[in-house]
Amino acid sequence: MTVTVAPTDASELRARFDAELAGFLDRQGPDWPDGAPRGVFTALQRFVLAGGKRIRPLFCYWGWRGAGAADGTPIVVAAAALELFHAFALIHDDILDGSDRRRGEPSVHRLFADLHARSSWRGDPEAYGRNTALLCGDLCAAWSDQMFHECGLSTEEVHRGYSVFALMRTEVIAGEYLDLVSGVGDGSVASALTVIRMKAARYTVTRPLQIGAALAGAEPELIAALGEFGDPLGDAFQLRDDVLGVFGDPAVTGKSVLDDLREGKPTVMMALARSAADRPQTLRLRELFGNPALDAEGAAELREIIEATGARERIEQMIRVRTEAALAALESAVLADEARSALVALAGQAIDRRA
Repeated sequence: MTVTVAPTDASELRARFDAELAGFLDRQGPDWPDGAPRGVFTALQRFVLAGGKRIRPLFCYWGWRGAGAADGTPIVVAAAALELFHAFALIHDDILDGSDRRRGEPSVHRLFADLHARSSWRGDPEAYGRNTALLCGDLCAAWSDQMFHECGLSTEEVHRGYSVFALMRTEVIAGEYLDLVSGVGDGSVASALTVIRMKAARYTVTRPLQIGAALAGAEPELIAALGEFGDPLGDAFQLRDDVLGVFGDPAVTGKSVLDDLREGKPTVMMALARSAADRPQTLRLRELFGNPALDAEGAAELREIIEATGARERIEQMIRVRTEAALAALESAVLADEARSALVALAGQAIDRRA
């Protein structure tokens, strides 16, 4: 394994992840099948490389370092592969949620639907956009698998990490299904918490950490300790995401604050609002939340109800409690000091953010 001096600054690591992603995608160009339009390939290059916090590769990298392994190109490549899986998840999630914006740009299904409409092609532009985006997401998942296996680590090392990688993929897809079920279910806080743990929390923090540690040959005790840190932090990360989805600045988040409200997304915050609402508030929630024609005025009224019921304040408290639990677990974990410091910093960035 090629060993280099480790840049521990998150921005430097992000630059290394981006360089490896760009290199991997460039290498796919010559293998693009003859006769297949290159629009899909170009759109995916742009989508993967244009923005993103690279939080999953960062946690994977520091899981590796926390297990005592040295910095090197192979772990950077393996960690960057998780970003391709993240691209798959985002593309499919936007289809399921009907979200037209992602990172300040049209989502992939919207991009291709608009292309169809502008080109005056036959058929339904919306169906074309959805179907093309589904294929784009599938391709990102396949590329993620390829990049992970070609990272440069030994077959044994890759095999160790891949078992956690496979578990993560199963959890994400199961979580997406649970999200669909919860949308027609009881809308309880417990149901919403289960969804965020499965769909987002573990694949954002816990599994990337454990993938990195497993690649490095960590003992089961460290793998478990990273889970004790990652699960509550991942929950807090997603709770923050749900708050930003309703109260964030679209110019910063890159997503409309109407999407989650129009969709009727069954978040913990909305479950709390419903459980604490009085009768008039309950009636307005039923009329406004999940209404696809919801306008800015209606969204403002929903935000007022969320605030008035104390739901937003309770979410902030839940974020604080989970973050404190995560940091307490990290303090007792046996891992390299540099990794501990980096993970504390990452925890702060994951929770105290505007996007």
